[in-house]
Amino acid sequence: MSRFGFQWIAFALLVAFTSSAVVGQTVENAPPEGAPAVNPEDPYENWNRKVFAFNQYLDDWVLRPVARAYRFVTPDIVDHGVTNFFNNLGEIRNFANSVFQLKAESAVVAAGRFTYNTVFGLGGLIDVGTAFGLPERSEDFGQTLGYWGVGTGPYLMMPLLGPATPRRLAGLGTDGWVLPSAWDEVGSPEEYYLRAVELVDKRADLIPAESFMSGDRYTFVRNAYLQRREFLVQDGKVHKDPFAADDEDLMLEDF
Repeated sequence: MSRFGFQWIAFALLVAFTSSAVVGQTVENAPPEGAPAVNPEDPYENWNRKVFAFNQYLDDWVLRPVARAYRFVTPDIVDHGVTNFFNNLGEIRNFANSVFQLKAESAVVAAGRFTYNTVFGLGGLIDVGTAFGLPERSEDFGQTLGYWGVGTGPYLMMPLLGPATPRRLAGLGTDGWVLPSAWDEVGSPEEYYLRAVELVDKRADLIPAESFMSGDRYTFVRNAYLQRREFLVQDGKVHKDPFAADDEDLMLEDF
């Protein structure tokens, strides 16, 4: 079986497992008569909180210590170079989804950034695209689905993957395994080593944002994630909640 076939099967099993679990959770934990109404954005909160606790345990004992060690031993210039390298690979995704959303200008920006950063930025280690007046315009297939009217669906906390929605999961599968990607040029097992480095680098970049978190961590992460996704899908044209905590806004850029 090809690598892509195996990944699609693994992805389908993960979605099927989560779907069956949340359905069972809904029936088992139906609120008693007179209980507060279920949050329409998070109808599976009871299940999601358990998965969040599981993910938090893994993060506390594995991912976060590795990320802290990575920040400690990696010079800032190298850390920025690693982040820029992986962001540059993401420009292929940005370009494809800009085309799918009929955003010609964004597609040109993504193509220009990838060309400039690859040719003049030492293979993407230096973000010269931003210096040339071409800041990144992040686009993924979840945003593409939203652009064409597909609903976001209920909030889900996925094992290992973290916060998501059905629309985002569909986009994640398409972006990672269907769209043309520079990853396709990297053979196994080197590809998986690079993906591990990318994961640790992203987790390390989020460590400073932890200081902005307050109150119930689960609620904070959920609200920040849903606000960030709405911001991306609507290209920044979202209704600002006047009662939203300022700290959440500060974390959106890092989420």
